[in-house]
Amino acid sequence: GLHNWVGATADGIRYKVQSVLAISVCATLAGARSFVAIAEWAAEQSREVLLKLGSKHGRPPSDRTVSRVLHAVDAEEVDRRIGAWVAKQVPLQGRAISVDGKTLRGSRDGDKAAVHLLSAIVHGSGTVVAQVAVGAKTNEIPRIKDLLADLDIKGSVVTADAMHTQRETARFVVEKKDAHYVFTVKNNQPTLRQDIETLHLDAFPPSAHNDR
Repeated sequence: GLHNWVGATADGIRYKVQSVLAISVCATLAGARSFVAIAEWAAEQSREVLLKLGSKHGRPPSDRTVSRVLHAVDAEEVDRRIGAWVAKQVPLQGRAISVDGKTLRGSRDGDKAAVHLLSAIVHGSGTVVAQVAVGAKTNEIPRIKDLLADLDIKGSVVTADAMHTQRETARFVVEKKDAHYVFTVKNNQPTLRQDIETLHLDAFPPSAHNDR
């Protein structure tokens, strides 16, 4: 089954799903952006490298094998696990975490909309420690909780653009994640912006209420 093996290829070689995933992740980190590019990256690696990545015979998988595996797995679950592993390598407590949304260039497929991702990125290093897909029928705002849910960011500072300057998001960061935030206030929050200017505030806490 797909939990352990991919079926035999034309040359009779069987590949572990874990091996194909490991190869695909490494290839993607090296810049591969397609199934063919992943297979080409694998073909350039030595037998020793492929063995370390779980290829039983030290042979690279074909682009068709890569495609079969990546279409069959739960992409968000794989991404979550990779992000959790990366987060363990880069302790997040007390760090600054940027929330950033981007549409992936070249990800549009016919009538299928381009993939839009919301990512949590460590300031300074640029390390992505979590990311979630933003569906075509929603937006980034409700997905920020899913993005930060599994991250240990106690004492960290979460930064985001004006889209995420929402009272509920601020409370989630402070009360649920025990972290801090720096959110920009622009004209999409005209009343809040006017309140800050009128009161000469440098910051506006999530517990504040607007009585207007």
